[in-house]
Amino acid sequence: MPQPIRLKDHERDARLVKRRVLVSAAVVLLLMSVLLARLYYLQVVQYEYHSTLAENNRIHVQPIPPTRGLIYDRNGVILADNRPSFSLTLTRERAGDWQQVLDQVVEVLELGEEERALFERRTRQGRRPFEPVPIMFELSEEQIARIAVNQFRLPGVDVAAQLVRHYPLKEHFAHSVGYVGRINEQELKNLDPTNYSGTHHIGKTGLEKFYEDQLHGQVGYEEVETNARGRVLRVLKRTDPKPGADLHLTLDVRLQEAAEEALGGRRGAIVAIQPDSGEVLAMVSQPSFDPNPFVTGIGFKAYAELRDSIDRPLYNRVLRGLYPPGSTIKPMVAAAGLDAGVITRSSRVFDPGFFQLPNHSHKYRNWNRNGDGWVDMELAIARSNDTYFYDLANRLGIDRLHQYMSAYGFGQRVALDMYEETGGLMPSREWKRNRYRQAWYPGETLILGIGQGYMQATPLQLAQATALVATRGRWIRPHLARSLDGTPPVDPKPMPDIVYRDPRTWDLIRQGMEAVLHSPRGTANKVGAASLYRIAGKSGTAQVVAIKQGEKYDRNKVAERHRDHALFIAFAPAEAPQIAVAVMVENGESGSGVAAPVAKAVMDAWLLDEQGQLKAEYAAALPGAGSKP
Repeated sequence: MPQPIRLKDHERDARLVKRRVLVSAAVVLLLMSVLLARLYYLQVVQYEYHSTLAENNRIHVQPIPPTRGLIYDRNGVILADNRPSFSLTLTRERAGDWQQVLDQVVEVLELGEEERALFERRTRQGRRPFEPVPIMFELSEEQIARIAVNQFRLPGVDVAAQLVRHYPLKEHFAHSVGYVGRINEQELKNLDPTNYSGTHHIGKTGLEKFYEDQLHGQVGYEEVETNARGRVLRVLKRTDPKPGADLHLTLDVRLQEAAEEALGGRRGAIVAIQPDSGEVLAMVSQPSFDPNPFVTGIGFKAYAELRDSIDRPLYNRVLRGLYPPGSTIKPMVAAAGLDAGVITRSSRVFDPGFFQLPNHSHKYRNWNRNGDGWVDMELAIARSNDTYFYDLANRLGIDRLHQYMSAYGFGQRVALDMYEETGGLMPSREWKRNRYRQAWYPGETLILGIGQGYMQATPLQLAQATALVATRGRWIRPHLARSLDGTPPVDPKPMPDIVYRDPRTWDLIRQGMEAVLHSPRGTANKVGAASLYRIAGKSGTAQVVAIKQGEKYDRNKVAERHRDHALFIAFAPAEAPQIAVAVMVENGESGSGVAAPVAKAVMDAWLLDEQGQLKAEYAAALPGAGSKP
């Protein structure tokens, strides 16, 4: 049977099409609404945010590093300057595969694997996108030419002109001025990221580190327009950096050279201070080193030679060298005895060549095994009589001895602006109890009275103690900065002056120190006899290794580096001190025979004119100068 024929329902189709159109229109309208809402949100609500992003794609802010402040000596001789230099920089974002680019650089410049590793390490230290990172300094003309010829092989590599720190006097001031070096990761965590955004170097040691904030300056900025590849098209705005402050030091180049010449290449340290002002005139630590390679990056082999050298050229003996002060502290111990009332000027001790504690058999030897007979205070200082000071130390006791010697700065930092200074050691009962969990023994007090035992001092502390005797106890911290951008340094924590009950104590001590050089029985009378002015000084010998009871020191049986250290402290002219000096010669053995001539040479260089006569300004300061006969 045939199927019925269905007729098309046009009304139904029309309703279906109409519904589809309405649904489609609703969907389109909804999507358009969402789109318009999104556009409104992006262009109106977040206008400032997206406009900033867009602007940053076109405009970049580049830091401009400030020029580091210069360092001069007291006469205007430059000790640290900024020398123009061509550096090789790498921008990682422009280089693509920057490690391959480094390989190409090494090939072009014909360098080795050590330089390749150094380049990679420096490249990884980059802190910001599109920041040119210096990877090599002080390019030669030939190296610049090779880079220019092979520029097509080296994307992101450029030759830039920069100012690099330079120390024209090299090793002469390495331990005082210090040096700058590249900022490492640890330092980067503690730095102001804004102010150091364009800086790659920072003070590492010495004054460069201590006055880093003042020498560095304030960073500047440039707003530049760039293309999609980061290339600068034009400068839109510029804020100039503020250069660092110039630093003028108290050091004198000529006196420094004279001190180094007097030391004669021996291992040791020399400190010269102007007593009335605390200005450090000379600061020598030998052997020294050239700080310039540390600025641009010293090689591994070169650094290993300095680090592993038996002479320790990197070691600052003035600030970190700890030595038993030996007999150099005897004038201060004598002053303590006078002020405490345990001795008087005329107090005498019989010296048979040794000292014994009551009910003890141990003999504490005098350096003169035959003894000096009856000895008073002045003769004890002049002869450096150990027996007298054994007895004096026993009378004082450790508690008073510690109190009086601490007032001179022993056992603490004394400098105002020397970063690396160590405090040394002035022992006490409490210190030994905490350190060794032992009681203090009387014998330890005896040897402390002659500067041996646990006591350790730096050459700077000895120089400061000498200056205190010269100024009659007036405390002025030694400092290297004479002025920073025209402003003198200020002591934030001044030390109290040393005040004795009888001011004549200072005169008695000075007379004893003068007798060391100008008395017939003085230990350094040969040096004093050749002087045109009166010197107040004291020799000292510091043991490196102990000697058994009853044995006598024999230099031929002791290794050269185990021989005694030679020390000497002095100020001159004795009546009106203008300079105080401390000399330490490692393994020099004789304070009066080796260290004393060095101290005199330093004082001569400061006090005498070209004709070998006392300078007029110093001669006029002497008592009785200009008086009529």
